[in-house]
Amino acid sequence: MTQTSNTDQKIAKTFRVVVVDDEPLARRLIIASLAEYPEFEVIAECGNGRQAVTAVNELSPDLMFLDIQMPVMGGFDVIRSVAPDKLPAVVFVTAFDAFAIDAFDANAIDYLLKPISEERFSRALARALGRLRQSQTHQADNKALVGALSVIADRVREKSETQTVGQPNDQDERKISIKDGDSVMLVTESHIDWVDAAGDYMCIHVAGETHVIRSTMHELLSRLSQDKFKRVHRSTVVNTDRIVRIQKHMKGEYFLHLDCDEIIKVSRHYKEVIREFIDRQP
Repeated sequence: MTQTSNTDQKIAKTFRVVVVDDEPLARRLIIASLAEYPEFEVIAECGNGRQAVTAVNELSPDLMFLDIQMPVMGGFDVIRSVAPDKLPAVVFVTAFDAFAIDAFDANAIDYLLKPISEERFSRALARALGRLRQSQTHQADNKALVGALSVIADRVREKSETQTVGQPNDQDERKISIKDGDSVMLVTESHIDWVDAAGDYMCIHVAGETHVIRSTMHELLSRLSQDKFKRVHRSTVVNTDRIVRIQKHMKGEYFLHLDCDEIIKVSRHYKEVIREFIDRQP
């Protein structure tokens, strides 16, 4: 947990905020966005759930931006580990679980879907600000939140108990959100074949279709499985599960043949990535 202070700013902040996300880039983006709103002061950033529980208990924040899926202790666990009278207002941050998002909407719990748009962030803050200013209803809201999460957690547990051991569950897989006009499409990570950069945009190729999102290569890679997705060129990332054939080329370069009939060139600067991949194969 890293405590921060903005006491040098001339405008006194009203509400104290803790930002919780295991991805440093995601935390920095939220904190940078909050700097535009003088009603809020970031008092701590946390990289895991245990730090979040400690921050809430020690610092008594008014608002918490909370990532849902984190290693060891996720967002649900954080909520259940804090007494309702200590729990701040919560804005969930997620790139996953569409069924959970529906549940949040049904229970009037706010959320931000990664990648976070400025418009959506502004709306979430406006809602949070309105809720915080109605302090008399805050504790009742927290009890409703804990109750809602209990229902969601039970649904997660039921799915886990009925799932065959070793069989992947697509609903529980990490998802990438892609904004399309007024809607957001969630693409399951394992369904992605490959990704290439086009200026300030990333082209995500899935089953013969190309979806475009505004993102940097570094930001997108931070949201993908590091074991499965490998950068093979300055502007190209490949899902290694899609590789069916590797062909050596001149000067240490390779060609990757994917099961979607795409051929990807590996530049010599990234040849070690493919050599390590080959060495790991049985």
